[in-house]
Amino acid sequence: MESHIEKIKKTIEPLRQEIINHKVYSAIKDLNDLKVFMQFHVYAVWDFMSLLKSLQNNLTCTSVPWFPKGMADTRFLINEIVVGEESDLDLNGIRKSHFELYLDAMKQCGADTTNIEVFIDVLKNTGDFNFAYLHSETPKEAKDFVDFTFKIIDSGKDYLQSAIFTFGREDLIPGMFISIINEIHKNFPDDISVFKYYIERHIEVDGDHHSHLALAMTANLCKDNEQFWKEAEEAVIQSLKQRIELWNGVYNQLTESAKANNSNSNKLLV
Repeated sequence: MESHIEKIKKTIEPLRQEIINHKVYSAIKDLNDLKVFMQFHVYAVWDFMSLLKSLQNNLTCTSVPWFPKGMADTRFLINEIVVGEESDLDLNGIRKSHFELYLDAMKQCGADTTNIEVFIDVLKNTGDFNFAYLHSETPKEAKDFVDFTFKIIDSGKDYLQSAIFTFGREDLIPGMFISIINEIHKNFPDDISVFKYYIERHIEVDGDHHSHLALAMTANLCKDNEQFWKEAEEAVIQSLKQRIELWNGVYNQLTESAKANNSNSNKLLV
């Protein structure tokens, strides 16, 4: 199983490097740019929680009456991750999910939360993703990202869900982005302290402890099934490609905004 994990890591390394070195990070120069980034990224934070809960539903008994389900080791792994993601501590020691913490960070810095909140509200009331995308004016790249995640969720294949959870989401925050956040925090400490805390928690918990748990979970689910490992690798590749497209969407939005601002500035000078 160790060799299968190493094979996936080796195969996806070019895609991981493309994400870690994506041009979107250098395009984030100030607080307004960060707001645009967050308005796209929040969809990935939300569907990460959905992926996590789907894994918990599939790998543990979440219905009544209760019956033992699956391997106890796997139940432990997913339940521990759920506790951390769904009920972490915020800056004030208040229990919140990482998604709720992210929304707090958006509101603190003035990022618009309307799209994601309308999306969730409509989806909760209708169960219709396309209707929710339409009414919330969800960016296409965010829509495609969420659609892929739910394609994997709807497959009912827990080993695929675990694979993209493990390899497609963790340990993808580059040092350059952390430096940018720290620099913006120096200038606007009262505007992004929550976001800075969120990033630090993500690195501390998700990128370290949870990543080890997730690797073990994926190994437990795929076992020695060559077909499972092959499907898992293909799903992870597609997941990383979706992340690149999401970052492309953010970058395009930032560059369009920069061009518009330059054009307006030139008009004022004429």
